[in-house]
Amino acid sequence: MKKGKQGNTNAAVPKESLWKQVVKHWEFYVLLLPGILVTIIYKYIPIYGIQIAFRDYNAVDGFFGSAWVGLKWFQRFFGNYNSVRMIRNTILLSLYSILWTFPIPIILALLINQIRQKRFQRVSQTILYAPHFISVMILCGMLRIFLSPYGGLINILGEALGFIREPVNLIDSASAFRTIYIASSIWQDAGWGTIIYISTLSSVDASLHEAAKVDGANAIQRIMHIDIPELIPVIVIQLIMSFGNLMNVGFEKAYLLQTSLNKETSEIIATYVYEQGMLKAMYSFSTAVSLFNTVVNIILLVAVNKICSKLSDVSFV
Repeated sequence: MKKGKQGNTNAAVPKESLWKQVVKHWEFYVLLLPGILVTIIYKYIPIYGIQIAFRDYNAVDGFFGSAWVGLKWFQRFFGNYNSVRMIRNTILLSLYSILWTFPIPIILALLINQIRQKRFQRVSQTILYAPHFISVMILCGMLRIFLSPYGGLINILGEALGFIREPVNLIDSASAFRTIYIASSIWQDAGWGTIIYISTLSSVDASLHEAAKVDGANAIQRIMHIDIPELIPVIVIQLIMSFGNLMNVGFEKAYLLQTSLNKETSEIIATYVYEQGMLKAMYSFSTAVSLFNTVVNIILLVAVNKICSKLSDVSFV
């Protein structure tokens, strides 16, 4: 019991137990059940297989029949002369991707939100969304055609405009790989990434903009003082998620664009795990490398979440 200033007594409201809440709102929990089951089956049960990373696994002897080797595979990975290069390639490709691809959907969303003609706005959004639905395999095929030194569109335009004198083999260039990867990601996913920001901006009270106009604020000032503050919580959450997946660079595109000539910059942890696990059947070794990758992601997620909660009071927990 807590006594107020006026002498009134405010009885503490008893909190319902979790079971009572489930019984009271059982319909919502039934709707959640399929998603929970799928998550448990495909996300949590496979964790049982992590022990492969600490065993000399073979399919005949199974999990418990395979010999326990402790940290052997981790030592083998870190003792590999290519391990530092792969970790560096993975981190650099991820950081550059975040640096260049993260702000562009925000900028596009702010620009689209300023379009007052609804039909033109919808057409613009459709054009920007469309590349997202092109499969990665088709995208990589397009890039190989456009960047080919033999009749590729980029080389033809470069020669016609006088930028290059002879064909350049960009698709096999190690120095050009990251630029190609990031530029294609921007083209394919920037429009799709605007959806969450546009939906947030659509909830902004229109009277705020009207009042700002009356006070003489121009479009830039309204964006800076009304739209961007509304986007800050969403931006922070998206940033935390991006850093939480820092080591999970898109495997498909990196693998499909990888050649023996650009392997110096295109070989990342994901492609190496695929090569060792699927092509060479080194299941224990590839699991150990993948586990290391996951642990780094978890550490980054927790660290960035903590930093964001201190700086902006926005975090997952």
